[in-house]
Amino acid sequence: MLLIILLAFLCGVGASAVENATTLLGPPPLLLVSFDGFRADYLQRFPMPNLKLLYSQGVLVEQLTNVFITKTFPNHYSLVTGLYAESHGILASNMYDPVSHKHFHAGNDTDPVWWSEARPLWITAQDSGYKTAAVMWPGSDVTIGNRTATHFLPYNPGVTFQQRLGNATNWILGDGKEQGVKFAALYWEEPDRSGHLFGPDNTTAMGKVLKEVDDNIGLLIAKLHQTGLWGRINVLITSDHGMAQCSAERLIRLDDCLHPDNYTLVDLTPVAALIPNNDPEAIFALLNKCHAHMTAYLKKTIPDRLHYRKNDRIQPIILIADEGWTIVQQGNKLPRLGDHGYDNSLSSMHPFLAAAGPSFRRGYQMSRLQSVDLYPLMCRLLSVQPQPNNGTLTWARCLLATETCWDVPLMIGLVVGVLLVLSTITVLFKMVSYRRLSGPRPFQRLQVDDDDDDPLLD
Repeated sequence: MLLIILLAFLCGVGASAVENATTLLGPPPLLLVSFDGFRADYLQRFPMPNLKLLYSQGVLVEQLTNVFITKTFPNHYSLVTGLYAESHGILASNMYDPVSHKHFHAGNDTDPVWWSEARPLWITAQDSGYKTAAVMWPGSDVTIGNRTATHFLPYNPGVTFQQRLGNATNWILGDGKEQGVKFAALYWEEPDRSGHLFGPDNTTAMGKVLKEVDDNIGLLIAKLHQTGLWGRINVLITSDHGMAQCSAERLIRLDDCLHPDNYTLVDLTPVAALIPNNDPEAIFALLNKCHAHMTAYLKKTIPDRLHYRKNDRIQPIILIADEGWTIVQQGNKLPRLGDHGYDNSLSSMHPFLAAAGPSFRRGYQMSRLQSVDLYPLMCRLLSVQPQPNNGTLTWARCLLATETCWDVPLMIGLVVGVLLVLSTITVLFKMVSYRRLSGPRPFQRLQVDDDDDDPLLD
């Protein structure tokens, strides 16, 4: 009970400080930037001077544990909703909805039916009276609840990072007549695109593209200084997933296990989704022993830790390849030298988070955080009421300058240590007291009863 009261008091002090400051001044604008496919360990493997300059003045989370499956669309929607894929409904790059009988593909993704199981942050912030913007963020050009962001640009790979950044900062600044946006999200497709082409182990190719990514971060920092936004805006730079190296020697061929007439393929590699055309149990039995580096699951047996079972769009059978293995139907052609989508417990699938701005601590680093925790963190930064989500502020609040953050395991250790010391002192005190009571007594003359009939001495 003492521990609970102490932690509640300390966390409450920090929360009230944020609320008071926000009430007086209003929240600073928030810019969320995603560099697709930025594997966390790229930070150690390649020089990133501009990114390091940014987080040296702010915070760094070395690894984000993202959501399964570790693909672009599910994870980008998780970042702005705080939900696992099974909860927000964007489950993969290719989906089939058995209720509407519709098919979803990454290039045909603007039907609101797919996105309306959740409300992204650019809509939630509008509910608080803020203007918002989204620059090519997955789902941002979709009408959700009859609304989009106040400003948005649909995806166009021909638009440069500098042009995307220019739009975002102009919308944040406003035009002098109207207030600028409070929340903006910006997407850039590298280093994911190059990671697929060359694989993350190609040091030469990935070194070149990561230099370009870091140069873009340099452009971002310079633009914020130029416009006077630096120091007045909170910036979060993150990614959706990492990347694993693949090879032609690690192919899993479904045709080696069963004839394609037995199933309808919805999605493929490294998580394949199948609809059995015949007896599901019999087809599952064949797939279950298909390959040592592929695990087959009936929908009802998908592990709870993946949070990938409670949605109609999850197919009756899914197949998960081991890291670096590729599922194909037939042949020897490797579709990509680098891929993602694998189990989200793998470090190679994890992205990172760097942030700076008036609301963040300076020079602070944290080893791990859940990607769904970024949503409640961003809601706190914007002072908006979050929608129901799977994240928590328990650890994310440690990144904030005005929050009193205590390491819960450390606090528990300290309290337990204090209790042990107090218990030891109590035991020692009782032992000393007992020894005093049971020690040698002062000499007392033996009293002899004179009436004794048989005295020892005459």
